[in-house]
Order: sequence, then C-alpha cells, then structure tokens
Amino acid sequence: MAATILVVDDERSIRRTLREILEYEGYAVEEAADGDEALEKLREGRYDLVLLDIKMPRRDGMEVLRTLAAEQPELPVVMISGHGTIETAVEATRLGAFDFIEKPPDLNRLLLTVRNALERGQLQTENRRIRQVLTERWEGELTPILGESPAIKRVIETIHRVAPTEARVLITGEPGTGKELVARWIHHLSGRKDGPMVEVNCAAIPSELIESELFGHEKGAFTGATRLRIGKFEQAHSGTLFLDEIGDMSLAAQAKVLRALQENRIQRVGGERSISVDVRVVAATNKDLWKLVEEGKFREDLYHRLSVILIEVPPLRERREDIPIIAQYALERLARRNGMPPKEFEPAALEQLKRYEWRGNVRELYNVVERLLILSDGPTITARDVQRYVHPGSTSGSGSLQELIERYPTFAEFRDAAEKLFLEHKLREFGWNVSKTAEAIGIQRSHLYNKLAKYGIQREA
Repeated sequence: MAATILVVDDERSIRRTLREILEYEGYAVEEAADGDEALEKLREGRYDLVLLDIKMPRRDGMEVLRTLAAEQPELPVVMISGHGTIETAVEATRLGAFDFIEKPPDLNRLLLTVRNALERGQLQTENRRIRQVLTERWEGELTPILGESPAIKRVIETIHRVAPTEARVLITGEPGTGKELVARWIHHLSGRKDGPMVEVNCAAIPSELIESELFGHEKGAFTGATRLRIGKFEQAHSGTLFLDEIGDMSLAAQAKVLRALQENRIQRVGGERSISVDVRVVAATNKDLWKLVEEGKFREDLYHRLSVILIEVPPLRERREDIPIIAQYALERLARRNGMPPKEFEPAALEQLKRYEWRGNVRELYNVVERLLILSDGPTITARDVQRYVHPGSTSGSGSLQELIERYPTFAEFRDAAEKLFLEHKLREFGWNVSKTAEAIGIQRSHLYNKLAKYGIQREA
C-alpha cells in the first residue's frame, strides 16, 4: 500500500507543487493549511510522514513538532522553511525532526529525504512489532479463550478437567474456531507444561513426507536424506504432540501413529532401532472423522485411540454473545502489534458485528477487526465503518454483483465496493504488479496507488 504523506504549509501553491511531485512518485498525499488543522488530521488519521512548514499563522511548525514529539514520537517529520537558520535547524533536530529542507526544495534532495524518512519509520514500526512479539513470548502470554456463552463455558470446563490427566484429546470444529488454542491450553494446564509442545499440520505435509516428519529418518534412508533427521515424536518427548488436521493423514502414516500410541515407541524411516518416546497426543480436525471411518479413509482403531476425550469447539454464529468480548480484546492486541494508538468500538458497531455469519469464525473476526483498526478514521470504530469495510461471511472479500447491490444502500458505497473488488481482481490477475495492472486498466500508476491507499488494498500473502 502506498505511503501516506501529510503536507503542512500555509501557501496553497507550495502544497499543490509538493502534492504533484509526490503523487507522481506514487505516494498518497493529504494537505493541511496550518498547524491546528495538521494536528487535527494527525490525531484522527494515520500517516507515514509529515512535511511540515515552520512559519505558519495560528500555530507554527515548531509548536506542531513539539506536540508530535510527545504524542507520536515515531512519526517521521521533515521540516521545510524559506526562513531557516542554523539555530532553528538544530532545535528541530533536537525535537526529533528527521531532516530540515530549505525552500524552494531541490527535487532530488526532497525525494531522497522522503524515501529515507519513510524507510526509518518502517524500520521503527517493525522493531516495535518484533519487541512486542518477543515480550509476549518471554512473558509466556497465552491468548485467553474468551466468552461467556454456555457453549464456550462447556469447552473451558472440559479443558480444566482433562488437562491435568494423560488422556488423549480429539478437538473438532470448523476452520478458524480456535482448535489450536484449545490444544495450547490443554498443554499449558497439564503436568507437561514445562516440556515442549510440538505442532504438526498434517494437511500441509505431502503424504510421502509425513512419516519422515513424524518419526524422523536415518541418513541415506531415501534419495535426498543426506543427514539424520529427528522426527516430531522425538522432539515432543516429555511434552505434547499436537496433530492438526489429522483427517488429512495418509492411511500408511495412520498405521504407524497407531503403533506409536500403542507401544510408546517409534522407529525412524530407514532405521532398525526402536526408540522409546513419552508423548501426550492431542489431535484436531475440521472433518467428520467417523464419516471418514465409514468411507474407509480413516482407521477406526486410531479414531478410538485419539478420541478418549472429545472437545467440540462451537462456531462463532452459535455464540454471538461472545463476539463483542472477542472483538474488543482483538482490537487492543492488534493495536499494540501494529504500533497504533488504541481505539474503541461504539456499541452500534458491535451489534452490527453480531449479525454476521462469520463463516471463517474467530480467525475471520480477527482479520476484520484489524481491517477496521487500520482503515477507520478517528479513535472510535462506528457502525458505518463496519458497513463499509466488513464483507460478512466471505474470507476472500469477493461477492456477486447482486450481493453488492443488496448490501450497500447508497450509490457511493456500492461504487466504492465494486471498484475495490475490480482492482483486487486485476491485481491478482497481473501478479500484484502495479505498473502492469495500471497499464492494463488504463489509469496512471500514481492514480492506482491512491486507489490502493483509499481502499486499504494490500498484497495477498
């Protein structure tokens, strides 16, 4: 997404010139005519860089800089003045200004300074995110299972009952409901919490490699096995092995897992030695395992071994009263992760969120909350923000023309939604190459960058 720059200058001609230069380079640009207007915009919106004139009526640039140093110390600010002195430049630098440029600015110097300031701002934001993640890991923070609904209370009660035991647990539920979080809490509340918790996504590993992943292999066991590999069962010794998407495991691997559970011993691929392992297995699936058993795609004996305790995590639409609690928690956490000032939901916005189907469940809700955090203006997320930025029940953000017509009450909202879908489709078609996309749809590259910023369109992972 294009960086957004706020140009603050009391001279309209200077603002217009800087806007034209920066938009040509692909930046999104907004303007403020004085210090008071600048602070109002900076407090309500999100900007990546400020170009700030010093001599202005009402509140000059140095006053604005002092305020920003206290309120948004990591926002890069470049001072611009036609009446600069060495003393002023030194004072601006002391207050945290990234650089000081004299009017009229040299074009190359201006663009180089803008690029360098944006890079520093991005580095500071990324460093803050890394520090936040590391702090959470060091403090052992584990996301709570949130909610007051009877359905989620039953899940929490079952976790507390089963966690201290050695019983194997099978967790079922739709994608995005939080099955992995349930597994983590089982491990965290167990006597094995000081041991490792090793996770295996059975759906993400090709069937020909799953046995090597689980049990390891000896050097030379097959082509490409150039060294000894320790499998997940051995890595999880004295801890918990979480087998996610167990329904996607091949029948051959299922047989070996069953044997490991029966004997508490494993054998590496290509090896002859039997290795003792002390592992508690917790499995999860979004599929109907018993139906797979009836179809001959899952071993019945393994099913019974894994499902000593069954925990079904309910979908979000069956516990709508929990949505405000989860959304508020997600909003606070995501604001910290993204290095953004905290925001709040207005009650009407939370009521609106409760009406949606959430086919992607808690995972989709988290994604929507992050979208609202980033794209909404001001410190409060309103019902109108939810109507504008939330595409209920669709994790891909796509929809039919009829759905758009029914969803948006005004022409402006419908037009924006349709334009956003069109741009996302074309960007995917051209591999997210902005230049090729702009050429194909017949608009300037800088204009397309402005559209990406307007709609909050980001490259898909």
